[in-house]
Amino acid sequence: MDRKLVSKGKVCVTGTSGFLASWVIKLLLLSNYHVMGIFKGNEKKLAHLWRLEGTKERLRLVKADLMEEGSFDDAIFGCHGVFHSASPVLKPTSDPKAQILEPTVEGTLNVLRSCKENPSLRRVVLTSSSAAVRVRPDGDFASNVPLDKSSWSSVELWETLQICSANSASMYFCKENGIDMITVLPSFVIGPCLPPELCSTASDVLGLLKGETEKFKWHGRMGYVHIDDVALCHILVYEHESAHGRYICSSTVMNNTELGSLLSTRYPSLPIPTRFEQLGRPHYYELNTSKMESLGSRIQV
Repeated sequence: MDRKLVSKGKVCVTGTSGFLASWVIKLLLLSNYHVMGIFKGNEKKLAHLWRLEGTKERLRLVKADLMEEGSFDDAIFGCHGVFHSASPVLKPTSDPKAQILEPTVEGTLNVLRSCKENPSLRRVVLTSSSAAVRVRPDGDFASNVPLDKSSWSSVELWETLQICSANSASMYFCKENGIDMITVLPSFVIGPCLPPELCSTASDVLGLLKGETEKFKWHGRMGYVHIDDVALCHILVYEHESAHGRYICSSTVMNNTELGSLLSTRYPSLPIPTRFEQLGRPHYYELNTSKMESLGSRIQV
């Protein structure tokens, strides 16, 4: 029978000002963990965290820079677990390989290098994306076979090269250095934002509710999942000792036209579009989440 790690102990969460990390911290505190939150930038953006239950007793925030090797050493040292959801904040560039791909990979490796120096470490939980499994060239889907933990997106496509490269590099580093790492791959995450600023997915949804189609026409067929479920899945894979490898975290998968019809029926007073420009993206696929469910996850539909 699977057993959970007994001690709640001390864990570290990167990217604490972000949408997902804020929810992970909330659930960790409610689960009686001591949390070391790492952030970069304006500390005023962290005010929402101090309103969470348990922060005065069990939350500490420290500043570090993903792109500075050794920056995470002190914060991670002594932590039993590390939840890495941060990624470099990057702007469009004429040299994406040097200014987007390499910083993303190097930022992740800098965190893992600090983990390597921590003798107390039990496990690292890395946040990835379902984009690492569901993006393929035209016609490269076996529609009757749901995508699962063994599926990988094509690295020939720029939109997934960044994600897959960071995932592959982190998996190789952890294998070579004896680090127990679990990767969580959420689909399109929806739900309330704890930070005062809307995250990108919430902003996209808000636009859809206003009748805009520009963002969602690019999504095509997509899995959706509630933020509460995603945060809980991170804690489940950390706590279950037998957890290993990659875990897809998603609920319903649907085309954008199906999503528009569903929402317009539920909210008839809003100008929600039900037709979208077709860009060749809504290839049929399903996501196999049985591995995540085996740990006790009951994702909302």
